Amino acid sequence: MALTRKQFLASPSLAAAQPRKTSRPRNVLFLLSDQHRPSSVGCLGDPVAQTPNIDSLANTGTRFSQAYCSNPVCTPSRASILTGLYTHHHRTWSNATPWPFEIRTMAHHFSRSGYISGLIGKMHFVDAQTHGFDYRLDFNDWFQYLGPKTQLYADELGRRNSGSGLPIVDDLWSDFGDPWIGHRRVDNRQGLVHVGRASLIAERDHFESFVSRESIRFMKRFAGKHPFFLIASYLKPHDPFMPPETWARRFQADDMKLPATYGKVDLAKVPAEIRQRIENHGPSPELKDQAAARQRIAMYYANLAHLDECIGRVLTALRELGLEDDTIVVYSSDHGEMLGEHGLWQKFVFYEPSAGVPLIFRVPGLTHAGAVCSQPVSQVSLMATFLDLCGIPIPAGLDGPPLTPLLRDPRHVRPAAVYAQFALRTRNARAMIRDGDWKYCHYAGDTPELYNLRSDPQEMTNLAGDPAHRGRMDELRARLLAWHDPGRTTA
Repeated sequence: MALTRKQFLASPSLAAAQPRKTSRPRNVLFLLSDQHRPSSVGCLGDPVAQTPNIDSLANTGTRFSQAYCSNPVCTPSRASILTGLYTHHHRTWSNATPWPFEIRTMAHHFSRSGYISGLIGKMHFVDAQTHGFDYRLDFNDWFQYLGPKTQLYADELGRRNSGSGLPIVDDLWSDFGDPWIGHRRVDNRQGLVHVGRASLIAERDHFESFVSRESIRFMKRFAGKHPFFLIASYLKPHDPFMPPETWARRFQADDMKLPATYGKVDLAKVPAEIRQRIENHGPSPELKDQAAARQRIAMYYANLAHLDECIGRVLTALRELGLEDDTIVVYSSDHGEMLGEHGLWQKFVFYEPSAGVPLIFRVPGLTHAGAVCSQPVSQVSLMATFLDLCGIPIPAGLDGPPLTPLLRDPRHVRPAAVYAQFALRTRNARAMIRDGDWKYCHYAGDTPELYNLRSDPQEMTNLAGDPAHRGRMDELRARLLAWHDPGRTTA
C-alpha cells in the first residue's frame, strides 16, 4: 500500500535517520594553553599578537574580559579548573604536589554520564593517575612519538621540569637523578628560563602539533558514536621560547618594545619578594639585558602564533566533521605571563597580566556572537559551568558557581568576589580578593597591596598605605581572611 507523504515522513525508519535536534550540545571541546596573558590577543588590539583563530572564536562567542585563575602557577591552577575547588580545598599546593586521588574531577562526572572523556596534552598531574579520564595522551606519549628526536627537546629545555619537561612523572628520576645531565648539547643552563631562539625541531614534531593531530584523531574516532568531553591542552606560549623557525622569523627582537611599566615601579611600595624579583630579574637574570628581554618578548609572541595555528587546525576539523553546531568550545589558559610588565617575568604574582586569563565560550544556541562579559569571574567556576551546560548534576561543595547566567546574558550582575592564592603552606603565602573595581593582595608578613583597577588599570599606585583608603583595605582584608588566611599552616 502506498504511503501518503505525511505517513512517510512520520515513519519510524525515517525518523531514526533525521538529524538529532537537542536543546543542549552533546560535546565539549576545551582548548587550554599555558601562560597566555589575557591582553595578548589580536582582537583586543595587541599590535604584535597574531591570533586569528582565537580572535574568530571570540567573535563568534562570549568573551570574559575579567577572568582570573585561582593560583598563578600551573599545577594548583589546573587542579582548580578540573575540580571546581580553590587551592586550600583541593590541596594541590605547588607544581611538585600530586593531586589527591580522592577528589573527583569533571572527567569523572562526564564519564559517569555517558561521555567519553579525553585529555590530550599537558595537565601537570605530577603522578601517574588518570584522574577520571578515559583516554589520555601526555608528554610521555609525545616522547614515544619523537623517539631519538627527544634529544632535540632535551637540548631546548635545558632543565628538569615536570610541567614542560622530561618526564611528566618526577618520581621516575627520584632514585638516580636527571639522566639528561651531561647530555644536553645546546642550552645547558640548569633552572633558567631561556631568552629564546628558533627551534631545531620540525614544526610537525612540536608538542602543539602533536596535541592538535591527536585531538583531531580523537574527534574522528568518537564523533557520532559517543558524546565526548575533550581537553586539548597545549604547552605554548610557555617556555621553552623556541618556536618553529617559520614562526620565529615573523617576530624580530628589534621590533619589540618593552612595556610602559618596565622600570617604573616604586620599589618602596611593593612587597619585599616582588621588589627582589624586579631587582634581580628573577627567575631569569639573563633578561637584565634589554636586548635579551626584547628577544624573549619576540619569541613569546612567536610561540603564541604557533599555538593559534594549531588551535585553528582543531577548529577546522571540528567544522569539517559536522560537529560545530553540536559542540561547546571553550578557550582559556592556566595563568598569564608578566612579559616584562613591572619589570617582572613569568607568573607567580597577582597583577593582571599574571593572574588574569583569556576565557572564551562558544555555546551553540546560547552565547551571543562577539559578546563581552565584564563581570569578574574565576576559573574555579569552569567545572560547574561545563556540567550545567551539559545537563549533568553539579555536585555539592564546589567553590565556583556556574557561569551559565552570564553566558545567557553577559550584562547579568552577580555580586560575588573572586579570589586567588599562591605559595600556601610556605613563608611566602599570599592571597588576593577582587571585588568590583578593587583588588587587595595580602602577604603573610609583608607589605599588602591595594589597587583601584578602574583608575589604575596598570596597578602602579599601591593605595595600601593611603589613609584615605584605609577603610576599604580593612574591609577587603577582613573578608579575605574570613574566607581563608594564607598565613595558616593547615588547610
